[in-house]
Amino acid sequence: MGRPDGEDNADLSSDDSPWSDTAWSEDDDDEGSLSFEDSGEGSGLDSDDGPEEDAEDAEAGAESDSSEDEAGPRNTVGDVPLGWYKDEDHIGYDIDGKKIKKRDREGRIDTLLRNADSDTNWRKVIDAYNDEEVQITKEEAKIISRLLKGKTPHATVDPYPDYVDWFEYDGKGHPLSNAPEPKRRFVPSKWEQKKVVKLVRAIRKGWIKFDKPKDEPDYYLLWGDDTDTADNKRQGLSYIPAPKPNLPGHEESYNPSVEYVPTQEEIDSYQLMYEEDRPKFIPRRFESLRSVPAYEKALREGFDRCLDLYLCPRTRKKRINIDPESLKPKLPSKKDLRPYPRTCYLEFKGHSGPVRSLSVEATGQWIASGSSDGTIRVWEVETGRCLKVFNVGADVRRISWNPSPDKPVLAAIVGHDLLLLNAEVGDEETQMRTKQLLHIDESAPEDDADDTKPAVRWVKHDKFDGITLIHHKAASTVEWHSKGDYFTTKLESGLREISSISIHPGGDNVIVGSKDGKLCWFDTDLSTKPYKMLKNHSKDITNVTFHRRYPLFASSSEDCTAYVFHGMVYADLNQNPLIVPLEILRGHLSSDRRGVLDCKFHPRQPWLFTAGADSVIRLYCE
Repeated sequence: MGRPDGEDNADLSSDDSPWSDTAWSEDDDDEGSLSFEDSGEGSGLDSDDGPEEDAEDAEAGAESDSSEDEAGPRNTVGDVPLGWYKDEDHIGYDIDGKKIKKRDREGRIDTLLRNADSDTNWRKVIDAYNDEEVQITKEEAKIISRLLKGKTPHATVDPYPDYVDWFEYDGKGHPLSNAPEPKRRFVPSKWEQKKVVKLVRAIRKGWIKFDKPKDEPDYYLLWGDDTDTADNKRQGLSYIPAPKPNLPGHEESYNPSVEYVPTQEEIDSYQLMYEEDRPKFIPRRFESLRSVPAYEKALREGFDRCLDLYLCPRTRKKRINIDPESLKPKLPSKKDLRPYPRTCYLEFKGHSGPVRSLSVEATGQWIASGSSDGTIRVWEVETGRCLKVFNVGADVRRISWNPSPDKPVLAAIVGHDLLLLNAEVGDEETQMRTKQLLHIDESAPEDDADDTKPAVRWVKHDKFDGITLIHHKAASTVEWHSKGDYFTTKLESGLREISSISIHPGGDNVIVGSKDGKLCWFDTDLSTKPYKMLKNHSKDITNVTFHRRYPLFASSSEDCTAYVFHGMVYADLNQNPLIVPLEILRGHLSSDRRGVLDCKFHPRQPWLFTAGADSVIRLYCE
């Protein structure tokens, strides 16, 4: 039976289609053959009409291989929608410009009868573009059948051929290339390392900034608020006078000076310049005004002037006359801000290496210093006498006094460990109380079931009367609790740019020193951003500190200087802090490109202690 009525354009991949697996089968031979199964649709390819069908296929194949296919389609309307010719009696035009009439459409009954009579009608396809009926050949049917099954179009093609090794290994004593491996494959690239270091430094310094979320655009009214009012229409556009042309200079004189007249080489070099960079006028010298010819570019310049007046928009800029002196902040005189440290009063000498840290005792009578020579020294402030020397045998990175005056205990960071030492100052009762505070009993180590190591281990010091706290990581800073009973240790957090920080005694203001020489003042009541940023030092800032009683703060740097500032914080929240630079303290010498390593204020007097890389401690007083 033929195909049902109304399915002239049925899907070729449907189950009842001749292309489906139920209607076609392919042999495993290289040529491939198609055969109709007994599906009730006709005798298929093995019917009695086989020779006729082969003749038709041969004729169709001959037509498909003829030169008519190379001539292009019969319809020459191009790539236009065929719906444009839906209501016309033709479908387009041929190569001669003649109309191509639409062929008569047969009814569904005629189509059904034709499908029942002909076994090859299922291979006919309607070409809507040329309004023709095209018959598919056997070879094309084979290709379509293989494509529907997911195979290659041609049966002779093997998609997975066996690999043929063309190289002969027998009898060869050496490989193809016996060259030794180059050294660059084992050594890290120096240039890549430099590039990575450069990018890391740029990111840390803030030169490379990552993309931030974009702000949403603000939308405004297109026509404004009151543009259509009668008052605005009556005023009209404001008149703006045209700018006056530039007056001629000395180079445009008919007899200019010799330095204004270019040489021939300079004139030739003008031709190599871009047109917009060339000088518009080349000075020339004439003996008298009568010998000056007419200016050849006068008409052109006048035309350009008219174009500028006609096309270029004009804007009126309001100039504000401001006295430059009024822009300067009104700061009080230095004489009114005394006392503050100005001159060097005393030098403490005794260390053989750079003094890395200072700490002043709570009463201000004693000062302790830690140096890279592996010693901790206790000094008397008024006389400069060295009272005690602790030889710890390693670099002392940080030192701090206990803020409680009745407990003279020193905390020092030596390598990975933290030492608690008895400073041995004060009366006998104070020293006995300090020894009892630092006394610990030797106990056997406890065996942990989970094999977990404690973060800090307390051990009695073998050489001095003190305690050693053994850390598993390197400690960088030590700070005591305000009551003096506890202290906290701070590890390196990775913020390499911030070198030091100090908090105002009031608690609402903070100063921060960075390694690029900048000092920032933060007012937490005002904003989270810096209130003031001072760029005074040319090198890294090593330490910043506030005075406990006086409105003073200081900063020390690697450039061998220490700056003293007046920083007044008012109780009125509506008034911003007052910052006035007071003095630059010099005197330390540079050693290994390092300068002042630490600075501390006296707890009661307006004195400043500085520790330098030249192994000297200086006391600056009023």
